[in-house]
Amino acid sequence: MSIRVMLVDDQVLLRTGFRMVLAAQPDMEVVAEAGDGAEAIEVLRSTAVDVVLMDVRMPRLDGVEATRRICAQTDPPKVLILTTFDLDEYAFSGLKAGASGFMLKDVPPAELLGAIRSVHSGDAVVAPSTTRRLLDRFSPMLPSTGREPEHKELGRLTDREREVMLLVAQGLSNGEIAARLVLSEATVKTHVGRILTKLGLRDRVQVVVLAYESGLVRAGGGGGAA
Repeated sequence: MSIRVMLVDDQVLLRTGFRMVLAAQPDMEVVAEAGDGAEAIEVLRSTAVDVVLMDVRMPRLDGVEATRRICAQTDPPKVLILTTFDLDEYAFSGLKAGASGFMLKDVPPAELLGAIRSVHSGDAVVAPSTTRRLLDRFSPMLPSTGREPEHKELGRLTDREREVMLLVAQGLSNGEIAARLVLSEATVKTHVGRILTKLGLRDRVQVVVLAYESGLVRAGGGGGAA
């Protein structure tokens, strides 16, 4: 069955370009388009969509608020934030709002297609290099107390799970974490799954957000003070 994709961007030419790329894929189908967040929400009321490619800066209703409203619905589609990076003040907020990841608008087509497939399968798209760069840039917006705040949920993690969480938050992939901790990728994947379950998080994106908000990770990708 094809992945049903919705394009949300106020620039018609960009939507046309994305549509052409997706239309060439045997496993993807563009089933809807919208020029802003408000129109996207309206269209979703009558159209079944698996993945929404969501621009951030749009008139009427921006991508962050649209993502928040979409993700608050019952059985919502996955949302993949698209940002230009130079104008991505809202990208981190988009992840907090429930997006399953973000990509740069000038990403190579193969990476965009891979991201759509990953999000559709339930994974979060958090490219390590982009994650570190974006979150380091916006970490000053997050609480900074000089020490780690008390989060009772974090106390449920084992020492190893906490170690894995820190590496996930720094943008490392399962393979990179496995190499760093001398574990198998399967073991790392199991640890990540347990972290998500214990903390009540949906995916790796939310792990990153919690780690930065709690002070576990600071600007520069380092761990916070214990």
